[in-house]
Amino acid sequence: MVKIKKSEIICIIPARGGSKGLKRKNLQKVHNKKLIQYPIEYALKSKLVGTILVSTDDRNIANIAKKAGALVPFLRPKNISGDFTTTEETLKHALLTYENLTKKKFKICIFLTCTDIFRQKEWMKKGILILKKNRKIDSVFVGNKTHKNFWERTKKSGWKRLKNRMKTYSSRQVRDYIIREDTGLFCASRAELWRKGRRIGDKVEVILNDDTFSGIDIHNLKDLRLANLAMKIFNEKK
Repeated sequence: MVKIKKSEIICIIPARGGSKGLKRKNLQKVHNKKLIQYPIEYALKSKLVGTILVSTDDRNIANIAKKAGALVPFLRPKNISGDFTTTEETLKHALLTYENLTKKKFKICIFLTCTDIFRQKEWMKKGILILKKNRKIDSVFVGNKTHKNFWERTKKSGWKRLKNRMKTYSSRQVRDYIIREDTGLFCASRAELWRKGRRIGDKVEVILNDDTFSGIDIHNLKDLRLANLAMKIFNEKK
């Protein structure tokens, strides 16, 4: 097992102020709690993360994040706060900037979003443990398990199945499944990947998940209403 201290693990939560589908999205409430609070509380409750950092360009979000228990040592610059800024750019900037400020070097980086809020408490422990046990693994993330068929458009404007085996229809109980990458729910990667501008590496382990609630990703008003209704049931399951 690789020895990695809690102080060498950082969780970075992107939360910019602008959003088109749902205005001030990260400050919207689900079950009387702002979206920005959900990933912060998840990381805090795990007691496995040494640093919880929110990357935002918005002072209001920054203040709320600090009150919730996160660090916001700097505001994100405008040039990486737009609609087309990638998650990879955001994570790289936050990690490198904080490492330069503190003269620290982290070993494991955790990525959580504000719009995916239906998480299982064991994911954090499981993901970090996998990286500690196997140095060959680059990243661990949550993946939604599905038996459904998928199609993609070809260059000739036609459609084809994603996998040839999907031509054969059979019982769900015996069919092979595929995985939808849900890194916003939980993702842990080696810090060197983020420094290179990569969210996940090529050698990965997937935490299988088939919980219906975790498919709710909040980006518009309907998503928000659905999340509020679902949270009542989700809390009953705990």
